[in-house]
Amino acid sequence: MIPVVIVGAAGRMGQALRACLAEYPPLQLHAAVDRAPSADGGITTDLAAALRGARVMIDFSDAAATAGNLTACAEAGVAAFVGTTGQGSEIESVLQRAARRVPVLLAANTSVGVTLLTELVRRVARTLPPQFDIEITEAHHRHKKDAPSGTALHLGRAAAQGRNREFDDVAVFTRHGIGLRAPGAIGFSVIRGGDIAGDHSVMFAGPGECLVLTHQVTDRTIFARGALRGATWLAEQRPGRYSMRDVLALDSTP
Repeated sequence: MIPVVIVGAAGRMGQALRACLAEYPPLQLHAAVDRAPSADGGITTDLAAALRGARVMIDFSDAAATAGNLTACAEAGVAAFVGTTGQGSEIESVLQRAARRVPVLLAANTSVGVTLLTELVRRVARTLPPQFDIEITEAHHRHKKDAPSGTALHLGRAAAQGRNREFDDVAVFTRHGIGLRAPGAIGFSVIRGGDIAGDHSVMFAGPGECLVLTHQVTDRTIFARGALRGATWLAEQRPGRYSMRDVLALDSTP
């Protein structure tokens, strides 16, 4: 058995993880952690104590807590699967330090479909000529805090890699007024409203034709199932940095 600690257990994803846990027999709930304890004692606030005897942590809590949660895992010798998005660039140094001691996976999106979509975006960007403009559109529910989504940024980075460009040099997040589209730009459009679970599209618009790669979420539990699959795999790995590509054993070579 693989004892697992779920952080952010009272949230929407935490509840989905606990509901789907029985579908992944190797995993066994060791502890549930959140900012406030539950009345029945099923949820604790003490992560350090929860990690004792565990083999893997799944974190869907808050970006501000990610660094501390990773450090706690490294100190406890527990693998860390992080699905929380919205971190700044400073998280990279924390990830690197933790990965020297335990296996670490930071996923912008835990969907199997999105993982495959990312690979397709990288390959299409590598294959099509530069005359094809790249535009990324994402839509989420009104309560989502970060924009663009972590998934949209991940797709944009994949497109930039495919074209051998630095992401920060080509990403365009805001357009207004009068002006021409910059050659080689990767544009982002954000929609927030209602209860949209998560839609992402990458458009390659070229002369006389347009290719659009789209992923739509119809059931939020796909994220929980992807995370549980990833955590099961991660618990068996050596210390280091991993991604959902590694979980699915995807090869991005053309």
